[in-house]
Amino acid sequence: MFIFWSIAVFIFGLIIGSFLNCLIWRMYKEETMGGRSYCPHCRQIITWYDNIPLLSFLLLRGRCRQCRIKISWQYPLVEFFTALLFLITFQTLKDNNQLFLVLGHDWFLIITLIIVFVYDLRWQLIPMNIIWVMSGVIFVFNLFLGVPWWLLLLFAAIGAVFFLVQYLLTKKKGIGEGDIWLGLFLGLAFPNASQLLLIMFLAYCVGAIVSLVLMSLKKKGLKSVIALGPFLALGAIITLIWGSSIINWYLGLF
Repeated sequence: MFIFWSIAVFIFGLIIGSFLNCLIWRMYKEETMGGRSYCPHCRQIITWYDNIPLLSFLLLRGRCRQCRIKISWQYPLVEFFTALLFLITFQTLKDNNQLFLVLGHDWFLIITLIIVFVYDLRWQLIPMNIIWVMSGVIFVFNLFLGVPWWLLLLFAAIGAVFFLVQYLLTKKKGIGEGDIWLGLFLGLAFPNASQLLLIMFLAYCVGAIVSLVLMSLKKKGLKSVIALGPFLALGAIITLIWGSSIINWYLGLF
């Protein structure tokens, strides 16, 4: 039975990933979510059999059936990793007596982080409308999970102020306003000092490594802008899934 539910969760994750791809594109183009999916190149409506998550991309060999232009690898990757992350969190929490609440919290968190990762990576913008809505959703989930409201607000303030200080010190050039709201969201999602510190540590370490690699390859310069959102999203996903193990391992060194 567990195998059946694992397969169902993975398929559900693929469907959600497909929806996220559509949502990300239409948010950027400032379009409504109404109407059927279309090819961003030739604008032809995509038939249902060409819109099956992951499978259609493989069958079409990564090209639009109409115009034959290559489909971005973003689409299958977002679908696959959404499904994979949904499955990992489901399998981790299969014996939790608050399964549905915790899964709801974790899946909405994953959805938000994937949107932030892709959107900020592609366009160097944090989709603040999504952050505002999801902050409210995560706040409510954490309340039902028994986290005191004052603790949620405290860590939301800590997360926001952490980036606000950098925003002011760099005269709005080091990071953007969206990072402040993302910090607030992360504080609400992770009302725990160790987890929040781990997210920041991972984000800045990975960001520094990637920046050095890009500069060594002459893809970026010292004054180039590198989006912070994708690294924060990655750090938060790692912390969500493996954070407790990493923190316990680190504390065990002393």
